[in-house]
Amino acid sequence: MSTHTVLGREVRMPVRIRLAHAFMATYLVPAERAQRLIDYSGLGILRLPGGRAMCTLVFVDYVDGDLGPYNEFGVSFMVRHHTAGAPSGIGDLRALVTGQAGVFIHKLPVDGEFTLAAGRGIWGFPKELAEFVVDHDGRTRSGALHQDGQLIADLTVRPGFATPNGRAAASSFDAYSHIDGVTRCTRWEMRPSGMRARLGGAELTLGDHAIAAELRSLGLPRRASMSSSVSRLAMTFEDAISI
Repeated sequence: MSTHTVLGREVRMPVRIRLAHAFMATYLVPAERAQRLIDYSGLGILRLPGGRAMCTLVFVDYVDGDLGPYNEFGVSFMVRHHTAGAPSGIGDLRALVTGQAGVFIHKLPVDGEFTLAAGRGIWGFPKELAEFVVDHDGRTRSGALHQDGQLIADLTVRPGFATPNGRAAASSFDAYSHIDGVTRCTRWEMRPSGMRARLGGAELTLGDHAIAAELRSLGLPRRASMSSSVSRLAMTFEDAISI
């Protein structure tokens, strides 16, 4: 079992999140534009029929975990696993269906100094400080994210239909990150319960921040392909490896 020292505090691996709340919206965006946006990582966008890629925006409230309580907003893209063979449309679709793809964390604002230091130092996640106004308790979930007085994104997710819990809902996948010229891969296990999902169901407003401009370059805001919420989410993060 490895340990890391973060701001004078010992963090033992794996890091466990015992309770979090989350809501998210997934969009189909032009794959070529998405690839250009993440070229710096050296990873390949997962290409779906119609020349599309999957981009997900998510708000997470970490209530009880090894890094303490904090809020987080993520911009991520589905990518090919770094061990995958030559790219192909059928191969990419199969990887998505069978859970063999990865998720690249492109942006990850948070509102806590400790999780920022831990996220960057242990996993290379691109965490930066921002301001959050979030409602995870209402029937309609909403979150607004600002940085330096500028709106990044304001996302509202309407109620969806209950989905099965249990082992079928649990998933493990590789999360990718890139800072300081290094791309890393982290094994990430999620155990959700109280899940709701629906087609569409999201309303997104973008501000004038640089992150908002990147999302706008992908054609957002537009109709989400799907949205979902999780009332209880447990997670485990392993050590990262450089690739």
